[in-house]
Amino acid sequence: MIEMPQPKAPADEPRETRIKRLAMRSMRRGIKEMDLILQAFATDRLARMDDAGLDLYDALLEENDHDLYQWVTGQVAPKPQYAELVAEIQTHIARG
Repeated sequence: MIEMPQPKAPADEPRETRIKRLAMRSMRRGIKEMDLILQAFATDRLARMDDAGLDLYDALLEENDHDLYQWVTGQVAPKPQYAELVAEIQTHIARG
């Protein structure tokens, strides 16, 4: 699969625009399962995240979808910096 370059956010990106950008990136992944998982999570959680949380989520979206899927399904432990965020996504999935 060919990886499409993701647009980089401008340094002065307004919060509302950033949330919309992250929501769009959440639903336009390479794997349909990740589209569904991350779109639902983004819809429920992004607006409540602080700037540090948005930074971390933005970085998570840079990761490979196959890795993300293995992390959120518990097949493989996530990178340490994402452990708490992945646990939040897993909890969100479980609540359905």
